[in-house]
Amino acid sequence: MVITGKRIPVPGETVSGGHFMMNPGGKGANQAVAVARLSAKKGACIFIAKVGDDVFGRDTAARLKRDGIAARLIVDKKEPSGTALILVDSKGQNVISVALGANGTLSPKDVEPFRKDIEDAAALVMQLETPMETVAWATKVAHDKGVTVILNPAPARKLPKSLYPLVDWITPNETETELMTGVKVVDAASAAKATAVFKKRGVKHVVITMGSKGVYCGDCGKIFPAKKVKAVDCVAAGDTFNGAFAVAIAEGKGCADAIAFAQKAAAISVTRPGAQSSVPYRNEILATKNTKSTKAL
Repeated sequence: MVITGKRIPVPGETVSGGHFMMNPGGKGANQAVAVARLSAKKGACIFIAKVGDDVFGRDTAARLKRDGIAARLIVDKKEPSGTALILVDSKGQNVISVALGANGTLSPKDVEPFRKDIEDAAALVMQLETPMETVAWATKVAHDKGVTVILNPAPARKLPKSLYPLVDWITPNETETELMTGVKVVDAASAAKATAVFKKRGVKHVVITMGSKGVYCGDCGKIFPAKKVKAVDCVAAGDTFNGAFAVAIAEGKGCADAIAFAQKAAAISVTRPGAQSSVPYRNEILATKNTKSTKAL
């Protein structure tokens, strides 16, 4: 549930005159929609999650189906579907408060019936709005079968030491990187230092998103500059990037090409309001090859 206004209120303040809209979101669902819309083939995405026995859960199922996503939804009879309250200012910056609801109770036991979906995947994409024990369980299942594991560690929190060596790609932003490594990322040198921390813990590949500065690739040892667009809403930009990046990696692209593909997708998403409603389709990415735009993201 999103309110867009001139500015984000400070504690104790009420700011009126905003515009309200409601649309589906959640980091996992956003990434799934990005994978589905940006894949070369239809039906490329399977999404495992838990929803409440309520209007939001039913709406989620219907919307995922429309995007051609094979949804493996466990229905919780006790907890409501997860919700997020989002405030967006006139520059597109946002603050988000999340109530995990049913998805906060997604357990390994819930996911076990879909083990084969994970084992047969080209890549497993996860984020940290899912319980850590379930992330760890799914990561091991995928790793043991040679499935590429891509972890978007958002919202940032401490990971079990045993999890790092099982992760192929970790894709934090600057804030998440600092919280997880203790290194403040401001440029390529500091990003390289943070990357070294992740690699020492066992992660194979590190990609750090740095907002308007671009994306740092640990394998390439450099920052790929951000695409230039006029941003109106940054909600789901990171999720779009991760979904697009996963598609490119699963399709066999190298890290540089995968980052370029993901940057194009994220750049389009911030020019539109909303979460899943802002996620572009593959033909839109292909159409941006020869286009130029203004103002830095």
